[in-house]
Order: sequence, then structure tokens, then C-alpha cells
Amino acid sequence: MTERRHKHPLRDAHTDRDAALTVPDTPQTRAPAYRLAFTDQDFMCREELRPVRLQLELLKPEMLLDEHNITSTIVLFGGARIPRPVDKDKARTKTLAELSHFYDEAREFARLMTLQSLESEGRENVVVTGGGPGVMEAGNRGAQDAGGHSIGLNIVLPHEQAPNEFVTPELCFNFHYFAIRKMHFLMRARAICVFPGGFGTMDELFETLTLIQTGRMQRVPVLLFGRAFWEKILNWDALADAGTISDEDLDLFRFVESASEAMDLIETWEDAPARDSLPGRN
Repeated sequence: MTERRHKHPLRDAHTDRDAALTVPDTPQTRAPAYRLAFTDQDFMCREELRPVRLQLELLKPEMLLDEHNITSTIVLFGGARIPRPVDKDKARTKTLAELSHFYDEAREFARLMTLQSLESEGRENVVVTGGGPGVMEAGNRGAQDAGGHSIGLNIVLPHEQAPNEFVTPELCFNFHYFAIRKMHFLMRARAICVFPGGFGTMDELFETLTLIQTGRMQRVPVLLFGRAFWEKILNWDALADAGTISDEDLDLFRFVESASEAMDLIETWEDAPARDSLPGRN
């Protein structure tokens, strides 16, 4: 017996939206008040509608990732300013030129991880980046090298650039709210790989570490590429010596230098539950 799909008795929004476009042109129908609320961009951008916009930014990527059956991701954070090695002579500083090899490491890591992801038909361990240039481009490019798809979570900025050309188009999202974008980075994360970067990368790294430190997120591998960079920028031991973090917090991340080393750590990682207490806190 053929299954019959139940039809909702109410007209859908698409039908009414299209019908609203064909109404007679009169002073009344041209008035902003007459527009359907969900098609009225001026109305949707009002300050009072911020809670609705936040909900939509959370819901849209979630629905589309579910439709693509993506169950877990591997997050790549890192600097937008790190050049491709072939362009390192154009780098603004000598240090940026020296860091260009991490472009290749990010690309190779994403390639290796995507080959593994394809064993699940691209459902598990899908590479996700911020969708921009530098390390982000390298991550999406490596996934494409492997013949798989990858996610890009772009953000609207005053100097906004187009998403890099290697993001899978149907998995390329754009955000207004940094907070919701961060949630989407971490909601499916099986591992977080952090390459050298600036304020944005630091923000993403410390947000992640705080969630794991406080037990709000299950512990996953947090891998910092380039020990020399990170130890020059941040004095981790000084934080522990001062007592502002605990010695146990220094175990929440690992340093790695290469794509293969990162792959080995992720593959041998033993699942750990979220913390139920905060070490060093009275």
C-alpha cells in the first residue's frame, strides 16, 4: 500500500509570499506596513527583532547541516594573514613569511582528515573553517584536494572579503553575530586545530578552552600548531604559577608541528567526559 503524505491544511509561506508580489499597485500596497513581516527586511533589521535574528542564525545552518547528514566536524582556526608559501615574499612581516609553511600543514591536515571523512560518506569529521583567506583557505582547499566537501562559516565585517573559492558552496554560511558563529564551530566539533593567528584566533582558542575548562563542553583534542609561536606569544606556565589557572588546565591542549602528528593524536584520543568540577577553585 502506498504511503500517503499528510498535507498541512494551511497555505505555506512560499505561496503567500508569491501571492503578495502580484497584488494591485496602490498607495496601500506600496506602504511598508502592508509588507508581509517575514519578507520586510527593514522590519527584520529593527533592534526589537534581534532575538528573532539570533534564532534564525542558529537555526538555518543547523537545519542545512542536518539535511546534509553532517554529524561531526574538525575545526580549523588560524590567521587570515598567513600567506600561501608561493606568496611569502609579499608578506607584510618577516614572521608572517616564516609562518607560511603552516598554510601547507593546514592544507595537508585537511586533506588527510577529509580522506578519513569520506569513509563515512562525508558525514563525520568534516572540516570547518571561518571561510576566509590564509589558514582558513588552506583548510577548505585541502578538503577539496581529497575530493570531499568542507564548511565555511563567514562573518560580515567592514572589510568583508568573499568566501575563499574552496568552500563547498552549499555549505558556505554567512553570519552577523559572532556568538552564534562560535556556537556552530563547536556544536559538532570532534577536534579543534589552532594555527598561528591574531585576535580572532586567540578569541576562538580561549573561548574553546574556557568551555572545556568549566565543563560546559566535552573534552576534545585542542591542538596548537607551532609550539615556538604559541610559547612566544603566551606564557602558559606563568598563568599556572600565578594561580589564575590550575596546573591541570595546561593539559587541556597539546602542541603539534605537522599534519601527520595531529592526525595521530586525534586517532588515538580517548574520549573523556566533561569536567564536573573546576581544579584549583575553592
